[in-house]
Amino acid sequence: MRGKALLAGLFVPAFLLVLSSSARSLRAAEAKDDKPQHAIHVDVPVTLKKARVVFSLDHLAFSGDMPVGMKYMDLLAKRFKELNTEGDIIGIFYGDAAYLPLNDQAYNAFRHVNTGNPYKGLVADLLKQGVQIEECAFSMKVHHWGNDDLLPGVKVNTGAIGRLIQLVQEGYVQVQP
Repeated sequence: MRGKALLAGLFVPAFLLVLSSSARSLRAAEAKDDKPQHAIHVDVPVTLKKARVVFSLDHLAFSGDMPVGMKYMDLLAKRFKELNTEGDIIGIFYGDAAYLPLNDQAYNAFRHVNTGNPYKGLVADLLKQGVQIEECAFSMKVHHWGNDDLLPGVKVNTGAIGRLIQLVQEGYVQVQP
């Protein structure tokens, strides 16, 4: 199981790198640079006309203070727009990462701080980009949270694992950063 999570963790950065690197943009970048130091030739260009992706966000993984899964959702949403890819991105929060879409008051109570949720702006930006953010009702029940404890726009599903199974059966690719 850990191997699959590690593989998925390696897949996302590689996926985004390949997705963001077209032969044309690489040649244009080399033309602007008098000293191309590390030329890249893309042998397998990736063009996605349509993509359905679900991010399984059940554990804490950070790059500095930034939750890696949220960062990848943001990068992917921006790439879809840039490349005119018709896409759906859903982020499902549960387990150890369930607290990330909480409102300020609930975040403060859960984390024993008085800073408010530092990720609320990122959640709002993701929602503006069309990313659907979902919270697991089972995780909410375990922590004694209600819908009023979530940031505006966050939806609640009946259970993260069942929802992941449903979405994979509907053709979504599951990513677990």
